Amino acid sequence: MRLSDLVRPDMVWANLKSLDKTQVISELASKISKHLSPIKAEEIALVLLNRENLGSTGIQDGIAIPHGKVKGLEKVLVACGRSQKGINFDSPDQKPTHLFFVLLAPEQSAAMHLKILARLSRLLKDEHFRRRLMTAKEANDIYKMIIDEDSRH
Repeated sequence: MRLSDLVRPDMVWANLKSLDKTQVISELASKISKHLSPIKAEEIALVLLNRENLGSTGIQDGIAIPHGKVKGLEKVLVACGRSQKGINFDSPDQKPTHLFFVLLAPEQSAAMHLKILARLSRLLKDEHFRRRLMTAKEANDIYKMIIDEDSRH
């Protein structure tokens, strides 16, 4: 499955305002829920925070992939947010996290969930790609970069 099937332009945000881990999860959940009626922001935030309690989804190099399974969600989706300031997300390298790729999946989609996590991880290992995402001017530019990079792999 391609990221172009999972990421939509209206699910990418270039200027997250949050200052800490809980705030950024709530901010992303709120933005995502506006496109997922009737799933509420609180439900999404709870799923993501419960997953964070098991261990940080901050992977390193300024990247985090908060993820979880949401009751009532019909298909897998990926959203992306960027914080220019960076947020302490308890990453193994202890560096601030700037790029957040939220992966939400239906409760019964374990295999797809893992495949998409692996795909995101592979794409985000590319330092040049990460730098381009950080210097993009607008959310639409970030979206296009994600789709273009995914199509190359």
